[in-house]
Amino acid sequence: MDPNIQSMINDVQVCMFTTVDERGKVSSRPMATVHVDEENNIWFFTNEFSEKIQEVSKDNQVNLIYAHPGKNTYLNISGICRIVIDKRTMKAHWNPLMKAWFPGGLDDPKLCMLKVLTEEASYWNNSSSKMVVFAGMFKAIVKGEQYKEGETGTLKL
Repeated sequence: MDPNIQSMINDVQVCMFTTVDERGKVSSRPMATVHVDEENNIWFFTNEFSEKIQEVSKDNQVNLIYAHPGKNTYLNISGICRIVIDKRTMKAHWNPLMKAWFPGGLDDPKLCMLKVLTEEASYWNNSSSKMVVFAGMFKAIVKGEQYKEGETGTLKL
């Protein structure tokens, strides 16, 4: 059974948000997920004048990588990024903790949201403990076989 994209993201919260600039340079930065909606769109707050906004304005294809090494679960998402400047939407997703980045709160004139429309999502899930994983790797090495990593696949969106 495929894992649920919302529960995997909610379990990690922070992803590496990857964009490409006009010269083809790949940039990644950590971003806190604000919300995953019922259509698997992923929402973030950001500064309207940030470098990532400039990059998604030119190439709106983005990649999000969520990793939970403690649980051996990983999620890779590619999608289209949209810039959303709508006070009602921002108010619906606002969390008081966001004031650490936006001291002006919802009245911050630089505040906007990013909505990533998920196109593809792949996951790697090995819920075994690290000791079980290492034991499996050691067994594969001794037997000269390829290590079987656990569950992988593409999530149905």
